[in-house]
Amino acid sequence: MSTLLVASYMLLFACTSMYFGTGWSLVLFSFPTADQLTPDNYYSHFVPQVEAATRFFTYMTNLMIILAIVMIVGEWGEPLMWVPWVVLAGIVAATILTIVAILPLNRRMKEGITDTAELGSILKRWMSLNRIRVAIWTIQWLAMAIWFVSFATEGR
Repeated sequence: MSTLLVASYMLLFACTSMYFGTGWSLVLFSFPTADQLTPDNYYSHFVPQVEAATRFFTYMTNLMIILAIVMIVGEWGEPLMWVPWVVLAGIVAATILTIVAILPLNRRMKEGITDTAELGSILKRWMSLNRIRVAIWTIQWLAMAIWFVSFATEGR
């Protein structure tokens, strides 16, 4: 296997790791403090960070699609050729979930929420949807980890 191909797989693994780490960071460290957010303080704790992440991950997701396709071609006929298909399916599923369900909530948060009940409802929905997305990202990461463990132990 060529060094360039392995490097592209490593970059795809790095990208899945970025999603994996970001998602679990949200669940473990941000979600437990969500009940402390109010209409007066949520904006500075939420909107700029989510906008920055959205910009960054949009470019990264496009790169991941290309890298997953490269891996599909590179792994064609190999025992673990399912790995890039799982990653690509996860990219598509997480992207659809984001566009259809999460981005509208992000936009509503950016518009400004003054009602405590509405804020709580939106945050609850946002966290629930993100738990689903974190599960998808975890599956992607596990698939890539399985490939690299196999690579390391089989020495392909």
